[in-house]
Amino acid sequence: MRIEIWDTGIGIAEDELHAIFDEFHQIDNAARERSKGLGLGLSIVQRLGALLGHEIGVRSKLSKGSVFSIEVPLAAEAVANAAAGKPDKQLETATTGKIIIVEDDPDLRELLEQLLKAGGHRVRKAANGVAALALVAKGAIRPDIVLADFNLPGAIDGLDVIGQIRKVLNYSVPGIILTGDISKSTQARIATGDCVLLSKPVKAHELTAAIETLLGMSAPWTILPPSDHALLGQAATSDAIIIVVDDDADVRVSIRDVLECDGHLVEDFPDAESYLAAYRSEREGCILLDAGLPGMSGIELLERLQTMGSRMRTIMLTGSNDIALAISAMKAGACDFIEKPVGKDALMASIGRALAQSHDDSMTRTLEETAARHVEELTPRQREIMDLVLSGHPSKNIAADLGISQRTVENHRASIMHRMDAKSLPELARQALAAERKGATARG
Repeated sequence: MRIEIWDTGIGIAEDELHAIFDEFHQIDNAARERSKGLGLGLSIVQRLGALLGHEIGVRSKLSKGSVFSIEVPLAAEAVANAAAGKPDKQLETATTGKIIIVEDDPDLRELLEQLLKAGGHRVRKAANGVAALALVAKGAIRPDIVLADFNLPGAIDGLDVIGQIRKVLNYSVPGIILTGDISKSTQARIATGDCVLLSKPVKAHELTAAIETLLGMSAPWTILPPSDHALLGQAATSDAIIIVVDDDADVRVSIRDVLECDGHLVEDFPDAESYLAAYRSEREGCILLDAGLPGMSGIELLERLQTMGSRMRTIMLTGSNDIALAISAMKAGACDFIEKPVGKDALMASIGRALAQSHDDSMTRTLEETAARHVEELTPRQREIMDLVLSGHPSKNIAADLGISQRTVENHRASIMHRMDAKSLPELARQALAAERKGATARG
């Protein structure tokens, strides 16, 4: 197929047709003015054409214009099938599989995911070896191929990750190592690890060709001797699942990507009804629940789960700084409350607390005791102001009600936040309610 680009410009003289492909050559720019460009474009096009096997051509007439052409080879069978209205056999027989990407560079990780998903593969990604092992150990993916960067953060590199995943799965899953390290020792180690080596920056066609070759191999993978899974380290410490219930698809995808890259097993649902339909009482973990769900609200779902005896801790998500909603959610049984947009550090800290509490009731008691001690450190006036703040009263109204200046109220609020070790109003509410529960238990 020949692709042509026509213009109606000034045209090119016959003796200039070959010269225009030279570096820095420009017609009508004898003074080499940089504002008119550098004259690099066609030289690059010609080199790329030579690399790809695409012939570049040009024809021109002065004062009429020019035509540039690129000739691209076609597969004869594909042309015949297209003419006959038949699908391309190569597309019909394309092999796809399940691939886990282990790459600490977020931009490259995203690029690889997009490339592989476009090829029809099911993809999971992890930012380090421990997270990848956790995904495999918890059944989030049983990969047909492991695609790993060689230099990963932490104690295990890409080759170690592939080796440990093979032991977990008990068969020799194919591995592809990406690396910019071209030293002989690295290459020798990768070769002995029975992995395909691709140099960074990896070319898309090289990666897809390697994947197709590995997926197309007919021989079964070698079964390995049983292992004791001790290599998993942190990865196998918990089988907890994280449920995301949010009607915003972008929020669900974003949270899922963050959590799966950290090694968590995640399921997501667009509304309360679909989650209840899939509810299983024996599961452990935590729920990230949007307060403003369509249909059954987040608070209503939380109350329903409490009556059903759910063991999963719930973290409420909201798009507004609604302290009354935070308190309602926590009184209904939520263990925490986070405002959207959710920051990664705050999200991971809240999930960590929720999972710790779900596995150890003593953790809840410790948090309640700590909160109760913080409340005891407050003066009677500060406790009074804290109650008014958590009831939703602004500082101006609190000052008028108590007959003190607004500045005094603000100073008390700052001191309360410091003594309660709270960085936000929802966090203050969580601490205050924990202290209240501790007091109710003591009185009971």
